[in-house]
Amino acid sequence: MSKSSNRPSHRVYAVTKNGKQSYWRAIGAAWPHGDGEGFNLKLDFLPLDPGADIVIRKPKADVDPAEAVPEIETA
Repeated sequence: MSKSSNRPSHRVYAVTKNGKQSYWRAIGAAWPHGDGEGFNLKLDFLPLDPGADIVIRKPKADVDPAEAVPEIETA
């Protein structure tokens, strides 16, 4: 974990799709390695859907990191 902060720098999501709609479920957090070459992950949940994508994103600055869910674009 980063020695400068105990707060995670990224959130981890399981993303599933149902037709054109995507569902984002926060499942954990990520902290950068001290050398900047990777991340440590803490997963609170594992997706049961084998088709779920695991996505790691920075939380939005104006939102509490525990509640940050990226906006979903659908085509």
